Amino acid sequence: MYRLQVEIREAEQRAYDLFLQNLVKGTSHLSLGQEAVAAGCAAAMQPGDLTFCTYRGHAHTIARGAPIEGVLGELMGRDNGLLRGKGGSMHLTSVEHGVMGSYAIVGAHLPIACGAAWRAQYQGAGDVTACFFGDGTTNIGVFHEALNFAVVWKLPVVFICENNLYMEYTPISEVTAVADPAASRASAYGLEPITADGQDADVVYRVAKTAFDKARSGGGPSLIEFKTYRYSGHSRADPAKYRPAGELDHWKENRDPIKIYRQRLLELGMPPGKLAAIEKEARALVDDATEKCKAAPPPDPGILCSDVYADGGWAWRN
Repeated sequence: MYRLQVEIREAEQRAYDLFLQNLVKGTSHLSLGQEAVAAGCAAAMQPGDLTFCTYRGHAHTIARGAPIEGVLGELMGRDNGLLRGKGGSMHLTSVEHGVMGSYAIVGAHLPIACGAAWRAQYQGAGDVTACFFGDGTTNIGVFHEALNFAVVWKLPVVFICENNLYMEYTPISEVTAVADPAASRASAYGLEPITADGQDADVVYRVAKTAFDKARSGGGPSLIEFKTYRYSGHSRADPAKYRPAGELDHWKENRDPIKIYRQRLLELGMPPGKLAAIEKEARALVDDATEKCKAAPPPDPGILCSDVYADGGWAWRN
C-alpha cells in the first residue's frame, strides 16, 4: 500500500505538471492528499470486484491496476490512453481492471453501481461493487434513492464517501444539516453509521475489508464515510482561496497519508533504504510513462464515431 500511495501521488503530481505545460487539455480533478482511501480500498478488493468513480477518479483507476501510461495518455489525448484519448480525465474506464467508469455528473454512478451489484446478485457471481463519491453527492437526491434501493434489495455494494470537507468551492458543513454528511444519514436506511480516518491506509483497509466481506457473504450494502483532505482546489480552475489560512499546511504537515504510512513502516523496522528505493522506482515508472505518452500519436480521427452504441456503431436508430 505504501508503494501504491507513492505511485498515485507521483502520477497525479505529474498530471498537474503536464497540465501546466499545456499537454493535458481541458480541466482535471486531482486527489492529491487522498491516496490512502484509494490504496486501502483497492487492497481490500478481490479480482473481479467492480469500481465506480467520480470525475476525481485517477487514483482509484491506478489503484485497481490500470497502467499509469494509460491514465496519463488518456489525460493527454493520446492513442495509448485507456480509451485511446476519447474519454479524457473525467471518463477513465478500464473494464479489464474492474474500473467501470468515472462519471462527470455528480451522483450519476450510484444507481449504475446498484445495477452492477444487482447483476452480481441475480447471477450469483460473487463480486462486490465499490462506489466512490464526494461529500457533495450526499445532498443530491440520487444518493438517497440508491441507498434505499440497495438496502431494499440487499445488494452487494459498498458506498464510500470521500469527505474532503469541501464541495465545489463550498464547505460541506455550511450546507448540510447533519455533522457527518454520509454516516449521519445511514441509520435512515437501516445501515450502521461508519466514519473512519481516510488518511491512514491501514484503517481504510480494515474498514473496507469488513464491508466487502459483509457484501460478499450476502449481508447487503454498507455506507462508509472516510475523513480526508484534497491538497488542490476542486479542479484546475479553482485556486481554493476559500480555505482558512493555515488549514492546507496543517494537513500536509500532520495528516499526509504517505508521511503517516512511511513513519509506521520505519517504526515497524522497514529499512529506510527500502522505502527510498520504492520512491525512486515510483518516480522512474512515472517518468517512463510520461515519455511514452509524449511520444505517442493522437488517435486516428476515424475512431470518433466508434463505440457510441453497445454494438460498436454510431448510426441513430429508434
